[in-house]
Amino acid sequence: MAATIRELARCVEPADRGDPIEILQGQAQSRVPDLVPVRNARMSATPFTFYRGAAAVMAADLAAVPHSGVMTQLCGDAHLSNFGVFNTPERRMIFDLNDFDETAPGPFEWDVKRLAASVAVASRGNGFDAATTRANAREVAKSYRKWMRTSAGQTTMDCWYARIDVHDMMAQVGAKLDTSTEERTVRGLRKAQHRDSAQAVAKLCVVDPDGRIRIRSDPPLLVPIHELFPDERADIVEERIEDRLRQYRTMMPDHIRALFDQFTLVDVARKVVGVGSVGTRAWIVLFHGTRTDDPLFLQVKEAQRSVLADHVPAQQYPNQGQRVVEGQRLLQAASDLFLGWTSGLDENGEKRDFYVRQLRDGKGSVVIEALSSVDMKLYAKLCGRALAHAHARTGSRLQIADYLGSAKGFSDAIADFSMAYTDLTDSDHQAMLTAIEQGRLEVHDLT
Repeated sequence: MAATIRELARCVEPADRGDPIEILQGQAQSRVPDLVPVRNARMSATPFTFYRGAAAVMAADLAAVPHSGVMTQLCGDAHLSNFGVFNTPERRMIFDLNDFDETAPGPFEWDVKRLAASVAVASRGNGFDAATTRANAREVAKSYRKWMRTSAGQTTMDCWYARIDVHDMMAQVGAKLDTSTEERTVRGLRKAQHRDSAQAVAKLCVVDPDGRIRIRSDPPLLVPIHELFPDERADIVEERIEDRLRQYRTMMPDHIRALFDQFTLVDVARKVVGVGSVGTRAWIVLFHGTRTDDPLFLQVKEAQRSVLADHVPAQQYPNQGQRVVEGQRLLQAASDLFLGWTSGLDENGEKRDFYVRQLRDGKGSVVIEALSSVDMKLYAKLCGRALAHAHARTGSRLQIADYLGSAKGFSDAIADFSMAYTDLTDSDHQAMLTAIEQGRLEVHDLT
């Protein structure tokens, strides 16, 4: 039986859930062994960084309590740091979801809960009092409900093309910001606009004695392939990566393939990304076009099973990279020109699935730890709106809107859940610190 709106407030009892540390250790089995301690170090820094990396823990917790029964395509990991700005193929800067590694179908409120609880965890971490923390989490659900119900009155095509244009948004909300907040926001947008392949070259590359541009070495976070493996093995791994790229090329539309073919591969390196993704195989590949100062940086990132896969109906995709890409194209208002998927053998000869995207294309995100209480409220509202737009692009928007309109109390239920889950996250984070002290988890401190 589907949960009532009030029942969405329910949080799993500590005695009724699995050991979160065991869940994380289970994930580590499929990851690059020498990077698992880096992941542990990043997750253990604060309750918020733990929350970012613990999507698998929360997926099990969400599956253990009643849900709405209203299914849609989920982001699967809709926390605050997985929203941001980026350029569309038309070079317009928009604000939207930007991470889809865990995308899968599931109850719509799982994304809302993941987002709202992240606001509560971050608010507490930033030192806000309980009333402010709860109000910020409530703002997510309030904004989501408003924009989802608005979508029910729109045409299907209007929902599909709805997007949050950053420059239009700034014109609308600028008057609500104080001068210092507006100035910080504008500086951040300008910085994001210049985060492209050329900027990535300046940050991630060096010029070797022969005058060639190469990816620099900064182990263990950034390691060129010929430094990572002995020469003969490095050649084998590089050839396998090139095989993946050739397979990726065959799946491109003709006009994108014509563009891609104008670039030549220069160098490959392993790059550690994010928090929860640390330890999955992620490569960056440098190309140049007709000139050496005409760069393109692609990221080839491993796609594993979604953390939701054990708790929701299975999606029948032969490639986990395809699952990520198709979910992204459905939920995101505009997707990367070079987005695609591939598969191939890893460094140990095991078959792995991957998706491909540009490393940087005007991408930028908010530093959550630097947000004031006023900024956090505005950002929570913005993320709630973006999540509603994403869900409204699916065929479930009318069902979601009907459910949200069936009774009052959605915002309060989500806020109550978020506060309870923040307590659970604090406890889990402490359990991780204890496991590190006891030697159950190894850490690699990069500070």
